[in-house]
Amino acid sequence: MSVMGSEARIERLGRYLFNAPSWPISIIILLAIGFILDAVSLKLGSALWLGTLAFTIPALFACLVTKPAVELMGRPMTWNRSALLAVACTVFGVIITLLAMIISPLLLPLFYAISMGCILGLRLLVLMAIADYRLGRMILPAASQSLAGIALGTRLFPDNFLLLGLLLQVFFGLGFVILIWAIDRPLYRTFHIRGLDFLNSFLAHLTDGSRALEDYFRTIGEEVTVPQVSIFFRRHEKKGLILTVPNVHPGPMGEIGGGNLPTGMQAGFPQMVMVPHGAATHDFNLVSEKEIEKLAHAVASSEAGLSYTTHATPSVRYRVGSVSILCQVFDTTLLMVSTRSPERTEDLDFNIGMTIMAEGHRAFKNVAFIDAHNCQAGDITYVLPATKLAMEYYHAGLKAIDEMPHQARVPLEMGIAHVQVPFTREQGFGDRGIQLALVKAGTQTTAYLLIDGNNMALGVRETIREYLLRSVDEAEVMTTDSHVVNTVTGKNPVGMHIPASDIIPLVEKAYREASDDLAQAEAAGSTVWAEGVVIFGSHRITQMASTVNTILLFMPVLSAGMLLLVFLLSILAYIIIA
Repeated sequence: MSVMGSEARIERLGRYLFNAPSWPISIIILLAIGFILDAVSLKLGSALWLGTLAFTIPALFACLVTKPAVELMGRPMTWNRSALLAVACTVFGVIITLLAMIISPLLLPLFYAISMGCILGLRLLVLMAIADYRLGRMILPAASQSLAGIALGTRLFPDNFLLLGLLLQVFFGLGFVILIWAIDRPLYRTFHIRGLDFLNSFLAHLTDGSRALEDYFRTIGEEVTVPQVSIFFRRHEKKGLILTVPNVHPGPMGEIGGGNLPTGMQAGFPQMVMVPHGAATHDFNLVSEKEIEKLAHAVASSEAGLSYTTHATPSVRYRVGSVSILCQVFDTTLLMVSTRSPERTEDLDFNIGMTIMAEGHRAFKNVAFIDAHNCQAGDITYVLPATKLAMEYYHAGLKAIDEMPHQARVPLEMGIAHVQVPFTREQGFGDRGIQLALVKAGTQTTAYLLIDGNNMALGVRETIREYLLRSVDEAEVMTTDSHVVNTVTGKNPVGMHIPASDIIPLVEKAYREASDDLAQAEAAGSTVWAEGVVIFGSHRITQMASTVNTILLFMPVLSAGMLLLVFLLSILAYIIIA
């Protein structure tokens, strides 16, 4: 299986996440299940009030005690989750018990005891996943429903039922503990993290905004030194602009790690800061929001002592194969904005960007290489070194590096605009909204539009660019690749929820503001090496994806084997006790 295929398979697990329904709904379902089972058992001549005594009352008891019991251990739990867990386990228990009523009422005590064992195991697995991975803390909340069921079951079944029920609690409890250990062990051996503890932190992030996930990412992270190329624009008595290109990835999700990188970078400067996407994959995700401060500090330190120029070249577009690069020179700094739109334009491996930047240093002191990240056509993927696509980027970059030094320098003007959007993160827009830098070099005007979001739906870039080209000579539309718009899935591009027609008025507003703001400008570039930046690390995502997919592959087999063994032991115990 390919690297991205493994990650996509994990990502698809997000479809199984949902919000628990309101607890009154769950209670009504519990009561209905009990009454229905009462009627069925009465019709089949089984124990009286089987549904209410054996299932509804134990489930209501578990619903009441689970929340306070879990919170007593210092972990969050809601009434909605507690009630839903009780309902779900009741449904499993009823299904198992009904099998006995269909096969033979004589087997009812055995199957009911088995159902209570299954309820214990399921509750233990779920509570360790959503609340606290530590077995000792969750065993009593997990056993509340099944122990209550066994206690009430002694009034419905023969005297030896108590011994049978307790014995099967031990069997099923140990079976599920072994299963949990088998699931957890591969991640612990590879990354020294507890899989269920990781899941606890992930769910806490989704529901409560917890940053506990960053502790895990730091344990698997590694320190790197990455180039940060910036172009500083200043204007007399007007606000300046910093266009800075980080060669780290703005992920993994939400506010975690570098997910809100553009906002974090802006916080350190009075100028408007534009943070387009550099050459980096998810291996270069920052492990913590604090790592953004290192990048911001590096940019700030590079501003001192710069030599500014009042001239720039017109922008020129170069194309090789499917790759198009828009280039412009500001003194000794080459700005390159790459895209393959309307072909898929996704993350570039760090080494591809570094190679192009290294080639550019033959002619330019600073090379700011941007991945416009502006077309999500098909599955998410990477562009890896030495592939056909990588060579298209490389040769397009070489063509620009060879020809741009010969372009004439002309007077520079600039106008900037920052427009907040009335759209949410769930609709694909990050906190920075829309930013526009209008660069006028001589008689030519180029628009650099940056939307804070994670990629663009197919065709959105073309629609916005065509609109801009009515007023400017050249334009490119980029996204920051901010993962603040993502929590589980990476597919939330600009234009998926909000059509391009609703974005155009905001782009128009940005253009008008930038045009009115146009003034003579000076520019200077810098390259600084940000040291000690902690990222996920090379191939960590690949390793984690492979490990989790292996667990997913063998978990059904392990579960089936464990359940079969426990069922056989249950039957043997029933024969001996009976």
